Amino acid sequence: MRIAVMGAGGIGGYLAARLGAAGSDVAVVARGEHLAAMRRSGLRLHSGKGDVHVTGLRVVDDPAAVGPVDVVLFTVKMFGAAAAAEQIRPMVGPGTAVATFLNGVDSVDVLSRVHGRDRVLGGAAYIFATVVEPGVIRHTGPADRFVFGELDGTLSPRVEALRASLEAAGVDAVASDRILPVIWEKFIILAANSGMTAVTRLPIGPLRTDPQTRALFVEAMREVEAVARAKGIAVAQDIVDRHLAFFDGLDPTSKASMLVDLERGRPLELPWLSGAVARMGAELGVPTPVHRVIAAALKPHADGPPA
Repeated sequence: MRIAVMGAGGIGGYLAARLGAAGSDVAVVARGEHLAAMRRSGLRLHSGKGDVHVTGLRVVDDPAAVGPVDVVLFTVKMFGAAAAAEQIRPMVGPGTAVATFLNGVDSVDVLSRVHGRDRVLGGAAYIFATVVEPGVIRHTGPADRFVFGELDGTLSPRVEALRASLEAAGVDAVASDRILPVIWEKFIILAANSGMTAVTRLPIGPLRTDPQTRALFVEAMREVEAVARAKGIAVAQDIVDRHLAFFDGLDPTSKASMLVDLERGRPLELPWLSGAVARMGAELGVPTPVHRVIAAALKPHADGPPA
């Protein structure tokens, strides 16, 4: 299976490193110093599941240099998704699947508008991974779970082939027949974790041990759950309790990627996380006070450091 990774940040870099170390036919689309470092010294992954150093990885800045592949793993930031969806056109042939692992709940529609809904696989990534320096990815915590599937719920041959390729690379890969609810179920904890860690400037540990911030975290999850149900998404009845148990098992030093971006002065995915929850809540008549406050408090930083 020929695989291309569009975007070599924490998630894309993690997948590229695992696939490359396993000998898969993988190409990586990257840019800037990160691209230069991977070309010069390879891609390094530091992980509790095992460190890898992949040299000779095919790294390009132009998707046209890759050509059509079997699967594009779409792992850019949401604020760059629309442009990236256009940029991957040279890698999307008649039989290509585009699997999105972006944050939020909007990327399926973004890709479908450009490539057609039949080419898109929905996905949800459960992993804490960041670029700590050009050419180096750090994976914290035990989770590296990637859930994906066809939007119509079928377990197609291309989904099974992708699962097999990722499993062979040592990735916890799950083929799902209910990927849209799964995406929303992930969004419940993602929006809460991203918003709460960023607005407090704290990692997970202090948030879950302080009774007040823990209660706010739960309330933030409940707000997203209520929005999902108002939209007719059949998320699991016990999803918040399950997420809270997952949250309690994470490395206490883990930070959501939005907090990392805030600390580094980068643009934030705020409009597609707490901002999206607040917007959809207002449209549906669902109260979202926690996410409204988070969105307002972080808005001055959404495009980078305030002027």
